[in-house]
Amino acid sequence: MNFILILALVVAAIIILAAAIRIANEYERGVIFRLGRYVGIRGPGLIFLIPFIERMVKVDLRVVTMDVPTQECITLDTVTVKVDAVVYFRVIKPDDAVLNVEQYIRATSLLSQTTLRNVVGQSDLEDLLAHRDKVNESLQSLLDEGTEPWGIKVSMVEVRDVQLPETMQRAMAAQAEAERERRAKIIHADGEFQAAQKLADAAKVISSQPAALQLRYLQTLGMISTERTNTIVFPLPIEFLKPLMGDVFAEKKK
Repeated sequence: MNFILILALVVAAIIILAAAIRIANEYERGVIFRLGRYVGIRGPGLIFLIPFIERMVKVDLRVVTMDVPTQECITLDTVTVKVDAVVYFRVIKPDDAVLNVEQYIRATSLLSQTTLRNVVGQSDLEDLLAHRDKVNESLQSLLDEGTEPWGIKVSMVEVRDVQLPETMQRAMAAQAEAERERRAKIIHADGEFQAAQKLADAAKVISSQPAALQLRYLQTLGMISTERTNTIVFPLPIEFLKPLMGDVFAEKKK
């Protein structure tokens, strides 16, 4: 009889100790309730509870990486896109995360989806493609403001992918190709303009120094003679042709 009583006491003591002792890791905190009322936060380490009177809810304080499912949205310039994102957040007030919201991770996920659709709807397609940092900052600010009463700090939001309709992709490709052709034509025209300016400057120099034209003739002859050809080019000064041209013009007048 005594053995059974001792065994019953030992079992009862084990049950009481199991209900009274809790262990919280370094990255965890315990939110304590006594008869249903919040009494404080304990941890990390070994935590003692009043058996059957106090209850503890563990809250993880590490950064949570959450994928935002792909959302189909219409941008400010009426383009239908599919956008997904990733949110980084952590609990900074365990008591608010337990007392103010039920399932704070699910609540943050649903709020992220709604906020993503709203921000994309207020942004142009150009902002989503070329100014994504601004969209990320807007998302982070709105999410952080919405989750603050829940004791959650949103540290970063990144838009990962923007999927465009095939028709829009073809239109953007055609626009990019036309833009490249425009730039090529402008560069070619600018090169022609610069070449014409240099030729005009050279003509001014040669006109002021007639001997420069003769030197240019001789230089051209030297360049041709270096090539493998049987053709001999002899430069003839234009002054030698003026008397002949004068006689031709005189005959035409007669």
